[in-house]
Amino acid sequence: MNPNLERIQKFYTCFQQLDAEGMKACYHPEVKFSDPAFPDLKGKEVGAMWAMLIDTLKKNPGDWKLEFSNLQADDKTGAGRWEAHYTFSLTGRKVHNIIYAEFEFKDGKIIAHNDSFDFYRWARMAFGTTGILLGWTPFFRKKVQATTRKRLDGFLKRTE
Repeated sequence: MNPNLERIQKFYTCFQQLDAEGMKACYHPEVKFSDPAFPDLKGKEVGAMWAMLIDTLKKNPGDWKLEFSNLQADDKTGAGRWEAHYTFSLTGRKVHNIIYAEFEFKDGKIIAHNDSFDFYRWARMAFGTTGILLGWTPFFRKKVQATTRKRLDGFLKRTE
């Protein structure tokens, strides 16, 4: 099996098990990550984001489920699909998010990781009526991004 494919499988297996340290070990120190809620993270911010999310998920681990499929990789790039089932901590609403991931590799580690998902679909589940009414707007997306950035900055300060 391609070692980069093994790296992606390890990453998602650690995520299923809520193992933030295992996930971080899959990343290159200079990793770049982006998704609709956490755009443009770099280096230690990426691992801290997963650790912060996992800390939240561990408060109700029976409510967490992750499935991954269609993983593929070659010597430089990889991709796959993953689905997360959880309760959104800010609203208590159930979410089933479907994510497409793309990876780039360097020195046997993930150097770039981009996740994409239907933000409006996610916002409707996570925020209910507010998400239905505003989730499609750039304003709402920027508000979510500002909130996630503030939470991540606070997490980084507490854990450094």
